[in-house]
Amino acid sequence: MNDDRPAFISTMIETSITDVLQALADPARLEIVRGLLDEELRACGTFTDLGLSPSTLSHHFKVLREAGLIETEVDGRRRLNRLRRRELDEAYPGLLDAVLAGR
Repeated sequence: MNDDRPAFISTMIETSITDVLQALADPARLEIVRGLLDEELRACGTFTDLGLSPSTLSHHFKVLREAGLIETEVDGRRRLNRLRRRELDEAYPGLLDAVLAGR
């Protein structure tokens, strides 16, 4: 049953702005979002510079995914993540730029 298409784990941005802001409120998750700004696929394990355990990183990615901020592609044992910038900007124009500017 292998149709050579990647598996995706995604949540459409149908969450409230409160859920999106809550996901972005955590400093570690905000750094993850900054690391995904180029919208290239990036594995969870490439965020070791944040100094978080793998289970904590996994939790943060889950929160971001459930808020609709990232999309995760399953590639064997790896999970590759992409920021859903276009979708986020369509749902909440200017929100991400405003949050990121608030360093």
